Order: sequence, then C-alpha cells, then structure tokens
Amino acid sequence: MHIRQSINIMKQQEVTIELYDKREKVSSNLSVIQLSEHTFRLVENDIFNCRLTRGTEFETRINKEGRHELIRIIKDSEYTTRRFLLSPKYKESEYRILGDELVKRGGFWQVDFGGIVTVNIPKNFEFDQLMKDLDINLEEIINEQ
Repeated sequence: MHIRQSINIMKQQEVTIELYDKREKVSSNLSVIQLSEHTFRLVENDIFNCRLTRGTEFETRINKEGRHELIRIIKDSEYTTRRFLLSPKYKESEYRILGDELVKRGGFWQVDFGGIVTVNIPKNFEFDQLMKDLDINLEEIINEQ
C-alpha cells in the first residue's frame, strides 16, 4: 500500500484518542477522524473544553506520558455550538423530537452526565424557532471565557 493510500484510509476511520489540553489541564477521550499523523477532526464535543466541538480540526503531539497533547486548533467548527441543562419537566420523547429534527437538518447533539445537552447547529437552521415550536424552554449554559 502506498503512503498516499494509507493517509486516505486514515481520513475515513473514526478512532478514539486521549487528548490532554495543557492550557485547561484536563484529559478527555474523544472520537475523532484522523486526517494525518498528528491532525484530527472531532466527531463529538469535548465537555470540558468549549473550543473543542464537532468539526473542529486540531494538531497534537505525543507527550512524555504517551498522550496526544493539544498544540493548536487549525480550523474552527462550522457549527454553532450551544449547551443547555435538561429539565425533568420535559419527557424523553420531547427531547428526541428536538434532537431528531436537528440531526435531520445536518446537526448533532449529545448528552453528557445525564443532564447537559450539547447541540451543534448547522448554518441557516433556526434552532431557537424549533424549540419555540416544540414548546421547549431550556436553560442555556453560557461560557464566559
């Protein structure tokens, strides 16, 4: 197999890496697409670092502990990423309608710790209008960096 073919295969394969963010002093196991030996695109959202969201491309190096260490973000995600606290006043089926509609429009959603939902909203999709239409009012988690 030629090197070029090997890199093309890597681009399509989803893998999990342990990523250490020296700036935030936290490690996360994240699903990524490997673009090159030290370049990755996130498939999911990092719950601890709001800069690392679905679609973000970044470069790493292997540190002395053998973990991928974040060097820099190469390309920001094209999605608008927002986080909300889930409320027990809504049924799981109501949340599923919201999430399914988001995915149908090209977005992504994930729930962490059983109560925090992160949504990746594609351009030109009125997510707030959809929540209003479904009569879902969630408390947004605002990142103040």
